[in-house]
Amino acid sequence: MTINGPKIFFTIPIFGGIPVTQTLVTSLLVTVILCVAALLLGRNLSKRPGRRQVLTEKAVTVITGMVKEAMGEHNAHWTPFIATVFLSSLLGTLLGMTGILRASTADISTTMTWAVLVSFICWYQAIKNNGFLAWLKGFTEPIAVMTPMNIVSEIAQPVSLAFRHFGNIAGGGVITALIYWALSGASAGLLKLIASSSAAVSAVLLVLGVALLLLSRPKAGGKRKKLLLLPGLLCTALAGLRLADWLWSLTGRAYPQMNGLAAGLCWFAALAVLLWGVVLLIGHKNRLRTVLGIVLTALGFLAICLVSEGPMGVPVLTLGLPAVLSLYFDVFSGVIQAFVFSLLTMIYISGNCPPPEKSDTKA
Repeated sequence: MTINGPKIFFTIPIFGGIPVTQTLVTSLLVTVILCVAALLLGRNLSKRPGRRQVLTEKAVTVITGMVKEAMGEHNAHWTPFIATVFLSSLLGTLLGMTGILRASTADISTTMTWAVLVSFICWYQAIKNNGFLAWLKGFTEPIAVMTPMNIVSEIAQPVSLAFRHFGNIAGGGVITALIYWALSGASAGLLKLIASSSAAVSAVLLVLGVALLLLSRPKAGGKRKKLLLLPGLLCTALAGLRLADWLWSLTGRAYPQMNGLAAGLCWFAALAVLLWGVVLLIGHKNRLRTVLGIVLTALGFLAICLVSEGPMGVPVLTLGLPAVLSLYFDVFSGVIQAFVFSLLTMIYISGNCPPPEKSDTKA
């Protein structure tokens, strides 16, 4: 297993070569999405707002209230900047869930650029409100001996801000990749063992899986026994894969030739169809939806087999846990890190933008 940095798509042959990386593409896409969203949500406003305008006004009110509470009423004009930082961070992280793009916040160059920008804003505001000489004098306070420490603190501020955000997002991706790699190896070993076993082993797995599924069924007024449900589904799936592999062998095992990007897109599409079919089978008792669920599940499974070069190439142990981990690291952690970065940005800027009366007093 290898964990690499952002892929370089091509290089623009100017200024010694400008590499166009996954991070740059993701950042550009985030910019386009935010600009288009701003145009669409800000047009055709009326005194009798519709649902779209109500939701937009509610979001703007929440962000404005957060900025006023953290930075003070006099700094409310920073709301667009804080909202842009928060949405850019959140959307840049969520785009990494596509499996095609890379999260822009998982690249230190992105978070460091934001952090340096925040530092320059803080320095500009400090000079604007107190004067250049007063800003320089601030490095010698409370005593001149502290000057080197104050300078180091000013440099450490953007570094810590950038590395905190980058480390959490990139670390989550590394942990997910390690677990996925381990589960892929375990899945390959298990399927190889099942494939080399006799038909009796597959029959035992099928009987055991069906028995566990029957035992997991809820009694009257009771709850489904999930501890029996998961092993039952796994045993039934392994037996089904063994049977499907035997049937698949009768077709001559002809697989389509696809590159990595096409295979990835087909894999996610097939998995989505399969999960949709399973949801229809579990969540509805309507006969038409049940039939549709069976058809979608079969089509999704067939497509996954095609992409995985046969039923025994389907990594059964990686179909659930990595998705849950990805939701945690990309969604939950993405929201938290975007909020923390925005909150620290507000604190740093507000520290150099005091209320007008305090500013006048210092002057």
